Amino acid sequence: MHFSLTEEQRLIVDTTREFVANELYPHEAEVEATGRLRPELRDEIKRKAIDAGLYAANMPAEVGGAGLDTLTWILYERELGRANYALHWTCVGRPSNILMACKGDQRERYLLPAVRGERSECLAMTEPGAGSDLRGMKTRARQEGDDFVINGSKHFISHADEADFVVLFAATGEETSARGNRALITAFLIDRGTPGFQVLEGYKSVSHRGYSNCILQFDDCRIPKSQVLGEVGRGFEVANQWLGATRLQVAATCLGRAERALDLATRWAAERQQFGQQIGKFQGVSFKLADMATELKAAELLTLEAAWKVDQGTVTDSDMAMAKLKATEMLAFVADEAIQIHGGMGLMSDLPLERIWRDARVERIWEGTSEIQRHIISRALLRPLGA
Repeated sequence: MHFSLTEEQRLIVDTTREFVANELYPHEAEVEATGRLRPELRDEIKRKAIDAGLYAANMPAEVGGAGLDTLTWILYERELGRANYALHWTCVGRPSNILMACKGDQRERYLLPAVRGERSECLAMTEPGAGSDLRGMKTRARQEGDDFVINGSKHFISHADEADFVVLFAATGEETSARGNRALITAFLIDRGTPGFQVLEGYKSVSHRGYSNCILQFDDCRIPKSQVLGEVGRGFEVANQWLGATRLQVAATCLGRAERALDLATRWAAERQQFGQQIGKFQGVSFKLADMATELKAAELLTLEAAWKVDQGTVTDSDMAMAKLKATEMLAFVADEAIQIHGGMGLMSDLPLERIWRDARVERIWEGTSEIQRHIISRALLRPLGA
């Protein structure tokens, strides 16, 4: 692994950082204050992102994306992660790679319009009673001839109110395993407005204002078999093939926010004076900065190494779990210490620190909780020993 960036990588990092500073930062206060992203503002920034070549940068070049390798994509995500989540995620869209599983007419209806910014999707896995136990989902899709009839509900579905269609995971049967019967999962493409499918308002979250979560309700929602993404009963295989690196995406955006918080704390420590000197000269403050920088560097190295391994074809689930675990817990630490260094001012909405602090909390929950990541890592250590 080489630690220096190529000229192309430096250009992408610089272009993305400049876009974030000029096009996203100026609107953070509005989104934080109102809790919503105005549609006209969303569309304006989306057009600029498309013009700048930053839209769908995660998608392969053969379908119209930028075709970035994983390491370069993670560098790009780190820069976007500095800004309010609703602004960078909704306006600078990165369609889910799971859409690469589209075949035939699905490519024209879903994949290609998503890459062009004409349509957007959301992923629906989580259910009220299942949580991290995806095999325990209760949403069912019953086959009737050439159709499937879907019943059930999903919750915590991010930006479903903005999405034109949903990639839904539902149980379509059962199979026997060593731990008893478990659901066979199938992925479906379902357009918003399909009879029997409702998008309901979700919960009020402390994290990521303007980036909503919704409840999806399916009541005898009938769709043709042609809407199956991948193969019937093979939904997990589709997800595992295309969604593995999303944990690195979470880790990368955490790095960006942590860098922003550390920069603010460092500048404050150098400028703020108490007892006749800069507070950075007090060991109680300077050691905090040292610990913050060290934790950030450790998380950065884990994340970039895992991204590099993806490109080499050598990455393991444990690599990605370590990166996600370290980066999300590091962000919580750095955000909290940055506020401590600022004192009361750190909690005021004049600075982005209180927002970064609030937003950090959800990162240890979604895309697999910290406990799930520790389970993945510990299993990789113990299984070779038969434990």
